[in-house]
Amino acid sequence: MDGRQPGPLAGPTRLQRILSRAGVASRRHAEELILEGRVRVNGHPVTALGMRADPARDVITVDGVRVRLPEEAVYLALHKPPGYLTTADDPQDRPTIMTLVPHIPGLFPVGRLDADSEGLLVLTTDGEWAQRVLHPRYGCTKEYLVEVEGRPAPAALVRLRRPLPLNEGEWTSGAEVRLVDALPGRSLLRIVLGEGRKRQIRRMCAAIGHPVQRLVRLRVGGVHLGSLRPGQWRPLTWGEIAQTAGADLGRLPA
Repeated sequence: MDGRQPGPLAGPTRLQRILSRAGVASRRHAEELILEGRVRVNGHPVTALGMRADPARDVITVDGVRVRLPEEAVYLALHKPPGYLTTADDPQDRPTIMTLVPHIPGLFPVGRLDADSEGLLVLTTDGEWAQRVLHPRYGCTKEYLVEVEGRPAPAALVRLRRPLPLNEGEWTSGAEVRLVDALPGRSLLRIVLGEGRKRQIRRMCAAIGHPVQRLVRLRVGGVHLGSLRPGQWRPLTWGEIAQTAGADLGRLPA
């Protein structure tokens, strides 16, 4: 299994079959989406069953999010272990995350985790989707579990939550920060970011005097690390793909 599904749909096909094949919903639920007016073809709403479309030529959307068949794009979640570089290759022959996923032309990581960090990394062949994941205006947040030295005082946590200078002229936009646990000589923080500056959390924690000892990314948008073990990967569901791109899919049937 490499994140694709075999057997392309050829020529005009009923919309509910296209939506089912794309993993949006079962055919019955797809019919409900159509009747509710939540499906558009080339910008025009479709509210009657029986409509056909060509997935290779027509633009089909549900709640404003384009539906793509699995053979058109690939979306993966990977549990990156520490020690792996988020790059395609390395001149020093250090291990890279691309050795952990299937060899798929055009597959690339969306954003980065530095070599010492671990946890969820998403990869895709869809550049437009990747841009929506990375750009702060689409509201794709990232959640981390961070182990730091010592125990930050309440005032230090307040500094992390507010815009914080990292370098001259470089400020964070603020973060959601919660103390999860205080252990001997260290603490666990849960941090949610709406932006992605280079080594941002490590720099933030260093700025308040509590260096990071371990950093694990738990979530990217609607994609959760869940039970993936280090080095394992899985395909994303259509719901994860759409939610992570900033769609409001609260009414979409599972």
